[in-house]
Amino acid sequence: MKIAIIGLGYVGLPLSLQFARSGVQVIGLDIDPAKVDALNKGKSYIKHIDSAGIAELVDSGSLSVSTEFQQVGEVDAVIICVPTPLNKNREPDVSFVLGTGRAIAPHLKLGTLVVLESTTYPGTTDEDLLTVLEAGSGMRAGIDFHLAFSPEREDPGNPDSNVVAIPKVVGGLTPDCLERARALYARAIKTVVPVSSCRVAEATKILENVFRSVNIALVNELKTVYSAMGIDIWEVIQAAKTKPFGFMPFYPGPGLGGHCIPIDPFYLTWKAREYGRNTRFIELAGEINSSMPQYVVQRAAEALNAHRKSVNGSKVLILGLAYKPNVDDDRESPSYVLMETFKNLGSEVAYYDPYVPVIRPTREHPQWSGIASVAWNRASIHDFDVVVIATNHEVVNYQELVDWCGCIVDTRNATSCLNAKPGQVWRA
Repeated sequence: MKIAIIGLGYVGLPLSLQFARSGVQVIGLDIDPAKVDALNKGKSYIKHIDSAGIAELVDSGSLSVSTEFQQVGEVDAVIICVPTPLNKNREPDVSFVLGTGRAIAPHLKLGTLVVLESTTYPGTTDEDLLTVLEAGSGMRAGIDFHLAFSPEREDPGNPDSNVVAIPKVVGGLTPDCLERARALYARAIKTVVPVSSCRVAEATKILENVFRSVNIALVNELKTVYSAMGIDIWEVIQAAKTKPFGFMPFYPGPGLGGHCIPIDPFYLTWKAREYGRNTRFIELAGEINSSMPQYVVQRAAEALNAHRKSVNGSKVLILGLAYKPNVDDDRESPSYVLMETFKNLGSEVAYYDPYVPVIRPTREHPQWSGIASVAWNRASIHDFDVVVIATNHEVVNYQELVDWCGCIVDTRNATSCLNAKPGQVWRA
């Protein structure tokens, strides 16, 4: 079997490698020539993906990488793994999905399977993508070519997360489409979970991310309430999770980041309005989570004030630019909101992240592009009036931070077991 995987980012690249390791010949397609050039040289641009594994598959011919979308005409199946962001009005932007559909449609051959993996609202596959594929190919979905949806379930930074072991939900336009998709993923994934339609598969992914968003919002709200009561939310969670039933721990933070949880629930919110339904839980969770950076800045202002300093004119270091620990993925990171808020308040702002040495260009925060991480040493860190721990990377020596900096705002409980002076560490 020969397949094409379009979009070689945090979802498409691991999937490409897994299929190639499973004996499937993979053509990786991406519009970014820098990514294509790196992969053809056997080099990884994602921290948790090893370059040696890429080089081995490229050298063996199991994986080839290109920007030429006409190669879709050579394959039996196409898997689409492109971004689905929100636009400036916080509405779904499926332009990357539809643009990809238009690009591949003229090259589809009879019997080709097209699978969408990009997270989106129910109806995207069997309405929007279907329309552009049929218009561009002159063929009929479910008859001349096959169409399916299978949501991605990547967990970067989790050492126990392995593509082959994560069950794969699959929904097809027709029973035959479903069977073709099930057979495709069964070549590379241990467990395939078929569902009755593309919409059920799309809704499954939205539910997974709404579940996380709502529960994180709950502990974020409780964090502010318990803090006002003088209660440590982290100690409360630690005690609550000893209950062997009926409780699942979620943890607070400075806001939500990554390409899934801050974005995907709003795809359902937007689509629900088409059916005259309001999604109050989702919207409230989004409101709470979006307010967390402001709460962190407020706590930092209180910490600085206790040290007889103001936010205006202070030197502020954001520790951690990635949205979660131990990865280099800074998409939708609340650290950017923190940096911009402090800057607007008159602070001199810098960041430290061992996994993001230089800020790459982003659609949302182009003004920070090219700025480099500060050095990790006593002279550099001691120079800041306050350090805000936004991401708790395991490689960071937090005892050194406590030794070097007199004022720390900890949003991740990273300093809980360290010996700090009274008034030195503030929880946020």
